[in-house]
Amino acid sequence: MVNILSTKDMQYGVAQRLKCARLSANLTQQGLASRAGVSLGSLKRFERDGEISLKSLVQLAFALRLESDISALFHPRTSASLDSLLEHAKDSQRQRGRKS
Repeated sequence: MVNILSTKDMQYGVAQRLKCARLSANLTQQGLASRAGVSLGSLKRFERDGEISLKSLVQLAFALRLESDISALFHPRTSASLDSLLEHAKDSQRQRGRKS
């Protein structure tokens, strides 16, 4: 699958989804920032520009009870066939250097 979104587009999309979750939880920016232990400025910048540290993003997710969404990031992909499973197993075997 080819990605046609820029990094900025992806950041902004995540920020808007978090903002929607905040509004659905009926929280103000100040309320969410306090609950998450994140500065109000960081939350405002994130919702406006999509810029935030990973630590703050995780804290916001926990405060909104979205931690499962964060923990689902970067899970290993499931292989589609037995051949690809065998290929992956062969590639992931430990490599050793030659003794001199």
